[in-house]
Amino acid sequence: MSPYAGSARATDSWQHLRVTREDGVATVTLARPEKLNALTFEAYADLRDLLAELSRERSVRALVLAGAGRGFCSGGDVDEIIGATLGMDTAQLLDFNRMTGQVVRAVRECPFPVIAAVHGVAAGAGAVLALAADFRVADPSARFAFLFTRVGLSGGDMGAAYLLPRVIGLGHATRLLMLGDTVRAPEAERLGLISELAEEGRVDEAAAALAGRLAEGPALAHAQTKALLTAELDMPLAAAVEMDAATQALLMNSADYAEFHAAFTEKRNPKWQGK
Repeated sequence: MSPYAGSARATDSWQHLRVTREDGVATVTLARPEKLNALTFEAYADLRDLLAELSRERSVRALVLAGAGRGFCSGGDVDEIIGATLGMDTAQLLDFNRMTGQVVRAVRECPFPVIAAVHGVAAGAGAVLALAADFRVADPSARFAFLFTRVGLSGGDMGAAYLLPRVIGLGHATRLLMLGDTVRAPEAERLGLISELAEEGRVDEAAAALAGRLAEGPALAHAQTKALLTAELDMPLAAAVEMDAATQALLMNSADYAEFHAAFTEKRNPKWQGK
């Protein structure tokens, strides 16, 4: 995602999201707790646009995505999205579904690691948002459900059929996407869907600690590692190692690489600059 803005200035406030920034960490909280943070058309658009804006901010080095209230995100709002889509024509429906995919692409393509802090329900689109993150830190109360077939739609929504097999394997992904079964935290950890299982009630602290660790590290190295993990998923080995070689050659000219050597020589911790 390009760091260069087209013309618009950064947005000061968001209707459907709470956004805070501290020490290089942006925390984005889905903020409809009375609806278990169910997503609306506007919430999807806000999240897509916010990620684009944050990607242009050189100060953001890690992002935590969380949900207010009793759960992470219950998916698309039944009344405001499912009810509304019944009255749309095919062109409108395609536009909407492309927008939801753009949100997932924004999570995967932003130049900083994204940590989903999951407590309670992460269902439907909420489960895919967590899946798209680089890390999923979960409370023991967390439960994931890819519910798309339960409403008569394809389980391959918002990139789920692309991402989930790559995280937990084709067999497990087939079961979860085909049947829409709920997976609670212990099973999710066993399958590899959870990166870290936090202590009960402390998921926000655990996610913040991980974000802080990432934000203090070499941001340029993190950004390039994330980009390669996504780009190389479908590459043959020869293309992947060539891309690795080109990336490392560029990073070996970076200030951070030189700083590591200087810090090692002087027996001190590196002062990463992200460039």
